[in-house]
Amino acid sequence: MNKSELVDAVARTTGLSKADVDRAIKGTIYNVSAALSRGEKVTFVGFGTFERRDRKARMGVNPQRPTEKIKIPAKKAPAFSAGSELKAAVATGRAPKLSIEVKKAPMMKAAKSKSKPKKGSKRRR
Repeated sequence: MNKSELVDAVARTTGLSKADVDRAIKGTIYNVSAALSRGEKVTFVGFGTFERRDRKARMGVNPQRPTEKIKIPAKKAPAFSAGSELKAAVATGRAPKLSIEVKKAPMMKAAKSKSKPKKGSKRRR
């Protein structure tokens, strides 16, 4: 599933417009990335945790010339740990139950007309 397929699926599931879902997903990705760049953990209960891990410098082998050793520098890398609900869904092959409530926009009230009442109708005062 790519991003546009995800947007379509979330829009169908929630009843929101594709444009709103696209903005929400972009905002989520931006904020998760920003938090990781600051070294913070981002946890979605049941789904999993994103975090930044520090990898130490180490010696490796050049795959083009296996006899040559190379130094791999230290770096910071993103990591993900799956949560219990995600692990269960993958193990059983069944998606978890969806527990969301979609709020619809309130209906606009119709403007009151100042037209004259029809003949024969009684007007209360």
